Amino acid sequence: MEWTVHGQREVYQSPWITLSLIDVETPGGRRYEHHAISSLDAAGVIVSDPDRGVMLMWRHRFLSNQWGFEVPGGMIEEGESPEDAARRECIEESGWSPGPMRLLQYFNPNAGQSTQRFWVFAAEGGEQVGPAFSDEAERVDWVSPSRLRQIVSENMVLDGLSAIAVLQYLVSLD
Repeated sequence: MEWTVHGQREVYQSPWITLSLIDVETPGGRRYEHHAISSLDAAGVIVSDPDRGVMLMWRHRFLSNQWGFEVPGGMIEEGESPEDAARRECIEESGWSPGPMRLLQYFNPNAGQSTQRFWVFAAEGGEQVGPAFSDEAERVDWVSPSRLRQIVSENMVLDGLSAIAVLQYLVSLD
């Protein structure tokens, strides 16, 4: 059962996000304006190393006023592949260039309201190519799988892209 779209109007637009009202009709005949958010897709990478563990960034998010762990990631720029974006973001945010990468999963974190997709990659190994960008994170940590499980159980992974990356990594260990 698909909904019918009768029209759409933009309420707000910036380079990062567009808020629209979409005139929709449900299969049952109810018609209303649905609020929708369009934004750039994002990509991230979980980097693991047999000697170091998993690389995570410890950072503060001002919108939620919370500290937590995240994998490096960010918006996919126009003309950039998700894999290239994940690699670029990892270098920019952590100072590490990830080793060979493979796609773990892509998903829409809020399919009822947003068009944004997240692309999650895993990389085995990496090379430190420079310093971490100080505005991105307070520090870059390498954590063991047992510490990673503790971080998850203590709700210290705060964003969806990182949560999927961490959980996919932990599942791959079993």
